[in-house]
Amino acid sequence: MLLLNIDYVPGRELEPLGLVKGTVVQSKNFGKDFMAGMKTLVGGEITGYTEMLIEARQIATKRMVDEAEALGADAVVNVRYGSSSLMQGAAEVIVYGTAVKFR
Repeated sequence: MLLLNIDYVPGRELEPLGLVKGTVVQSKNFGKDFMAGMKTLVGGEITGYTEMLIEARQIATKRMVDEAEALGADAVVNVRYGSSSLMQGAAEVIVYGTAVKFR
């Protein structure tokens, strides 16, 4: 599945199939959350949260791709990511775009 954050595929004519999206709410385990809190005292990257968000983006992207494949899409264009904090230690990640078929 071709994923692009532009609204076209160079050299291809597209038939839009509709909006597709994937979402996940991901949390860290207590031990990593505690260590992240300690890291805020000294500064630097909080790798536990970075890893959590990477995993969440991967899950959300797979769900979007699965939805696009169910529509018979060849690609998803204009892909965008968003995230929000729902509670301490948990974040929602959403990815969305337009599923398209090549003509």
